[in-house]
Amino acid sequence: MVDVDKLEFGIETFGDIVANEDGSLKSAAESIRQIVHEGELADKYGIDVIGVGEHHRPDYSVSSPETVLATIAGKTNNIKLATAVTVLSSDDPVRVYERFATLDGLSNGRAQVMLGRGSFTESFPLFGYDLTDYDDLFNEKLKLYDLLRTEKPVTWSGKFRASLENQEVYPKTEHGELETYIGIGGSPESIIRAARFGYKVIIAIIGGQADRFKPYINLYHEAAKRLEMPEFPVAVHSHGFIADDEDEAIEVAYKNIKANFDRIGLTRGWAPMSREQFDEETKVGSFYVGNPEKVAQRMARTIDLLGLGRFDLVYGAGNQTAAQRERMIELYATKVIPRVKEILREKEASK
Repeated sequence: MVDVDKLEFGIETFGDIVANEDGSLKSAAESIRQIVHEGELADKYGIDVIGVGEHHRPDYSVSSPETVLATIAGKTNNIKLATAVTVLSSDDPVRVYERFATLDGLSNGRAQVMLGRGSFTESFPLFGYDLTDYDDLFNEKLKLYDLLRTEKPVTWSGKFRASLENQEVYPKTEHGELETYIGIGGSPESIIRAARFGYKVIIAIIGGQADRFKPYINLYHEAAKRLEMPEFPVAVHSHGFIADDEDEAIEVAYKNIKANFDRIGLTRGWAPMSREQFDEETKVGSFYVGNPEKVAQRMARTIDLLGLGRFDLVYGAGNQTAAQRERMIELYATKVIPRVKEILREKEASK
């Protein structure tokens, strides 16, 4: 059952380069500053979380999300500040913890770490890691991060970094630990690992119907019970675009989401996205596109079906203009989120 009063709504950006009104592209620096402004808007409108992704490639502007989040922290009061995701496998868990403990201090406890293995792999050779160690890197570094999260002296040894002997790590957080999610693409092994470590889970649904992820959510709760670990409401993130006009929303989204997925697909062996595929994803799949009422209806169904505690809408995919991005955030906050809550309360009252 969904607890509407505790339900959280977030936005996430992967740092896509922003377009000018004439179709030319802004610089990476301008795009980063636009994200900071969007963080301010999201806080003003009462959105619960903003997540910023980490990439190391020319089509995305952000390689250091915690730096962007720290800037947003200084301009906001309430919004939680998350990554989407931090690629733990190619990072140093000690430095990850130190950076986010610092962000947590700057923001009065609003930092969230979202750890992932990395669906993009450019960071591995960039930082000197072998992709054949993909799984081992994440497993080992997650174990070290878990020890660091206790904020007690750490003794640890492994294959991929120097050993630690009764090592303190600073700064300490005011609340004793960092709020941490594990980002999951939908494998049973990843779900069980998150439950074993006692972490919150956010599932990336970027293709297909939400219904097919219900077994994974059930598995998480079953595994947490069996392992006698804490259970948390599951979060989901999916792509979307909202505009006042339904046809405008669909056309803007098709142009930009298709361009984004096709560009990524060149390195992953995906076929170019067809209009039929896009329309199917928009009607019943993982793209939440349309006017506020249509998006609210579809989001409410997914939240109710999966029993979610949080829904993050990935915005700005492709090369959208600042005006399109900002209007989408406004509509999401002022129209979609209140309507989703209304739909869910009506559904609960009718039972």
